[in-house]
Amino acid sequence: MLDERKLAVLRAVVEDFVSTNEPVGSKALAERHNLGVSPATVRNDMAVLEEQGYITQPHTSAGRVPTDKGYRLFVDRLSQIKPLSAAERRAIETFLAGAVDLDDVVTRTVRLLAQLTRQVAVVQYPSLIRSTVRHVELVPLAERRIMLVVITNTGRVEQRVVDLPDVVADDQVAHLRALLNACLDGCRLGRVAETVADLPERLPEGDRPMATTILSVLLETLVERHDEKIVFAGAANLAGDFSVGLREVLEALEEQVVLMRLLGEANDHSALTVRIGSENPYSGLHGTSIVAAGYGSGDNELARLGVLGPTRMDYPVTMGAVRAVARYVGQILAGS
Repeated sequence: MLDERKLAVLRAVVEDFVSTNEPVGSKALAERHNLGVSPATVRNDMAVLEEQGYITQPHTSAGRVPTDKGYRLFVDRLSQIKPLSAAERRAIETFLAGAVDLDDVVTRTVRLLAQLTRQVAVVQYPSLIRSTVRHVELVPLAERRIMLVVITNTGRVEQRVVDLPDVVADDQVAHLRALLNACLDGCRLGRVAETVADLPERLPEGDRPMATTILSVLLETLVERHDEKIVFAGAANLAGDFSVGLREVLEALEEQVVLMRLLGEANDHSALTVRIGSENPYSGLHGTSIVAAGYGSGDNELARLGVLGPTRMDYPVTMGAVRAVARYVGQILAGS
């Protein structure tokens, strides 16, 4: 374990390197920070930090820069995450509150995060399997065709056209619609299949073929669907930070599976996760860090969002922005 003075020196090295992108020397560190010790003592402390793998010397004549291990200790020992200003909070609230539907919420969120952090923002759509049914609508289109519309508590709308085996009357459709809503209102999507399993038997025999066809499409739409969607914005923010490795980072951003792994599983309920450099599972991203958080309503985490940038990122600011935006998105979805 490092003593408080060496931690203060490490903190100063990280802060200076993040702000200047230049290796940090002991003399400059002693002048810029009120460490209360001589440059010689700072130099000795930096030698210990280097020996223990927290900082490294990129060139023979240069100062020192933090390693992944150094950044990790810096993040783990952060005394506070930088809160957003009152003006920033009001701007976020107003911007997100103007969204008209779920797609608009996600689009606004990813743009907002990219602007706030000057990094790449990544937002996962609310997972269908963690959502609940708010309403089911059956809209007759023709004698043997209806549109099935399912609306979830997160504002997600799924629509499918269903071809029926027989001609159906409007009152048959209305009866099934009422029955479906009575059964499924507030039902978790993962439990829809067991909830509707005996529903056809509760209908007149003549209505059962219609019900069976519609239910099979409903289950296929909700339960058997695994293609969770992820969007990102702000890739141009990376251009100034990667002299090498930019191509690998951009390729990783195009891979939905990689992005899902980077954000972490949505059942990871820790408020904020930070993965630094080599902690990332994808080798092309070992020069980057990812700060991610879950969002949802109450204790029900629906999905995750976060930002990806160079390991030389302003962690207190980035962590504060990610946490705040996740909280606001959760409030918007809860109130929608």
